[in-house]
Amino acid sequence: MHYRAFWFSIASMLLAAAALPAAPTRPNILYIMADDHGYQALSCYGSKIIQTPNLDRLAKEGMRFDNCFCTNSICGPSRAVILTGKYSHLNGFLDNSNCVFDGSQPNVAKYLQAAGYQTAMIGKWHLVSDPTGFDYWNILPGQGAYYDPVLIEMGKRKKHEGYVTDIITDLTLDFLEKKRDPAKPFFVMYHHKAPHRNWQPGPKYKNLFDEVEIPEPETFNDDYAGRGAAARAQKMRMEDLEVPGDTKIAPPPGLEGAALKKWKYQRFIKDYLRCVASVDENVGRVLNYLDRTGLAKNTLVFYASDQGFYLGEHGWFDKRFMYEESLRMPLLVRWPGHVKPGSTSGDFAMNLDFAATFLDCAGLPVPADMQGRSLAPLLEGRTPADWRKSIYYRYYEFPGPHNVHKQFGVRNDRYKLICFNELNEWELYDLQKDPRELHSVYDDPDYKDVLGLMKAELQRLKDQYRDDDGVTGSRKKTSPAVKPQMQF
Repeated sequence: MHYRAFWFSIASMLLAAAALPAAPTRPNILYIMADDHGYQALSCYGSKIIQTPNLDRLAKEGMRFDNCFCTNSICGPSRAVILTGKYSHLNGFLDNSNCVFDGSQPNVAKYLQAAGYQTAMIGKWHLVSDPTGFDYWNILPGQGAYYDPVLIEMGKRKKHEGYVTDIITDLTLDFLEKKRDPAKPFFVMYHHKAPHRNWQPGPKYKNLFDEVEIPEPETFNDDYAGRGAAARAQKMRMEDLEVPGDTKIAPPPGLEGAALKKWKYQRFIKDYLRCVASVDENVGRVLNYLDRTGLAKNTLVFYASDQGFYLGEHGWFDKRFMYEESLRMPLLVRWPGHVKPGSTSGDFAMNLDFAATFLDCAGLPVPADMQGRSLAPLLEGRTPADWRKSIYYRYYEFPGPHNVHKQFGVRNDRYKLICFNELNEWELYDLQKDPRELHSVYDDPDYKDVLGLMKAELQRLKDQYRDDDGVTGSRKKTSPAVKPQMQF
C-alpha cells in the first residue's frame, strides 16, 4: 500500500471509530502466541501425553479451529503475516536469515491505535527492527534466552532474573494492571518464546515425564521412499539433534543407530512438552486475571502458534515443509457473547486472517490491500457461501538452517500439491487415502485429472495473492530471486 493510501485508510478508520459506541463496549483484544507449539501437543486437539487444562479452557469456553494453516512455516515470516495481513512476498519478510521487517508499513496495531486502542507488544518479536504501532513494547532480542533473559523495553535493555515464560507473563500482567488506560480498549500481543529450540524447561516442570516413556509417532522411522529429493535432503532428523546442546547430556556410552535415535527423541520430546506445560500454566494466570477483574466479559482472546511443528513425525523436529504437521496451526478463540462455548470449526482459516479479524471485531473496516478475511462469521457459527476452499503456501529459506528446499503449493479438503521449484520436482498427496503424506501420486495416471485441477487452482491462488515469483523486502544481505524452472 502506498503511504498516501495508508493515511487515507487511517482517516477512514477514524471516521468509522467516531461512529462506534462508547469505548467500554468495544472488545479488548488479547492475542497469545507460543513459538513452535504443534497442535499435537494440546489435549484439546487430542494429545494423550500432555494435559493443557488452561488452553483447553479456551476451547471449552470458545471455538477450536481444526483447519488453521500458516502461509510460510517459519517464525519471523509468520509474525509479519499476522501483523500485516499480507503474504511474505508483499510484506517483505520472506525468511529468518536475510530479512528485516519494514516497520514503516501499515500493520494491525497501527490501525487499532489510530482508532483509539491502547496497543502493547510483550515477549518474542523476532522481526529484527523495533516494533511500530505499539504504545508500549517490551521484547526479547532475537530468539531470547530461557533463563535470566534480557528484554528491550521501549529501546532500553534490561536483564530479568528467572524463567522466560514466567517473566513474559509477569510483564503482560504488569501492563494490564498498571500501565493500561482503563478508558481505552486494549490490543495486547502476548508472545512466548517457548517451546522453541533448545527446549529448556522451567524449574517447576523439569522432572515432568521422568518416569514415562513417550510413544514414538507412527511415521517415526519414515524412509522418505514415497517422496522426492527435498524430504531426503533436509537436516532436521532426530539424528541431527545436537549433543549436548539439544539433549542437555551426553548419551550412554556405546549407544548408536536406532537406539541413539530413540534416546534423542525421549530427551527432545520430554523437554519440549515440559516447556509447553509452563506456557499452559502461564496462560492460565492471565485468563484468571481477566476473570477476576471482569475484563473477560469483553475481551476477545486468541491463542495460536506461529506455525506447526514436527514432534517426531517422519523422524523430524522443526517445521518449514508444507507437510501437514508444520502447515497446520492450533487456533483457539474465546469471545463471550459471540462465540458458542465448546464449538469447533472445520473451515479453512489462516494466520493471514488474524489482522482482518481483529479489525472487524473492533468494528473497523478491513483495508482493501489486506489479503486475509475476517474470521468473525466463522466465530459466530456462520460460513459465508464464498469462503475459501483451498489455501496457498510458500517457503523461501534455502539455503539455510535444516536444508529445507524452497517450495510453494496448494491444499484443499482432500488433495495437496507441492512444487519444489528449484529442484524442478512436484508432489501430490491424496489426504483422504494417505493422511500421513507418505506416497506422492504425482506420476500416478489415475490422478491425471486431479493434478490438472490442482495446478489450475495453484495458478489461480498465485494470481489472487499477486505472487509473480519476484522477491521483495528489506534485506540484511543480497539474496537473488530464483524463478521456478517449470510452467504450470
